[in-house]
Amino acid sequence: MGNLSRRSFLKMGAIGAGAGASLAFANTKVSKEESMIDPNEGVKRVKTICSICSAGCGIIAEVKDGVWIRQDVAQDHPISAGSHCCKGVDQIDLVKSKMRLKYPLKREGGQWKRISYEQAINEISEKMLKMREKYGPDSMMFLGSAKMNSQQAYYWRKFAAFYGTNNIDHVARI
Repeated sequence: MGNLSRRSFLKMGAIGAGAGASLAFANTKVSKEESMIDPNEGVKRVKTICSICSAGCGIIAEVKDGVWIRQDVAQDHPISAGSHCCKGVDQIDLVKSKMRLKYPLKREGGQWKRISYEQAINEISEKMLKMREKYGPDSMMFLGSAKMNSQQAYYWRKFAAFYGTNNIDHVARI
């Protein structure tokens, strides 16, 4: 800041603060119609849980017209006790992301093409059966997820066993 003295800096700071305060209070008139609009009208608060991991922290989702618009922590939740981790705070952005996959895609000719769930399941199962036939069941590895609850993990383990392998692990180790 070259030749700026302490006194000049404080004068400029005081002028800036005064201008900011003046602008903050300028034109604060609100019409009667505007003051009667309730931004929370039609908003429903729904208790749910975060699905990032298996901890199941509490979330209060604010929903308007079927769309999740805001979230808050569940103060009375027995696990999270009114807090979130940094991933849970971002849960709403994961749900509303434009990058989120909403249907199966298949790459054909260098382009992603939308396919049906039935086609996706059929093609994946055919490839899995061919791999098992050609390389044996231990050529496949099944990775669980932190999002699975105990029952889902049980069924995932059973699926691996029916496939014929004991190669199952949890993604937290990777």
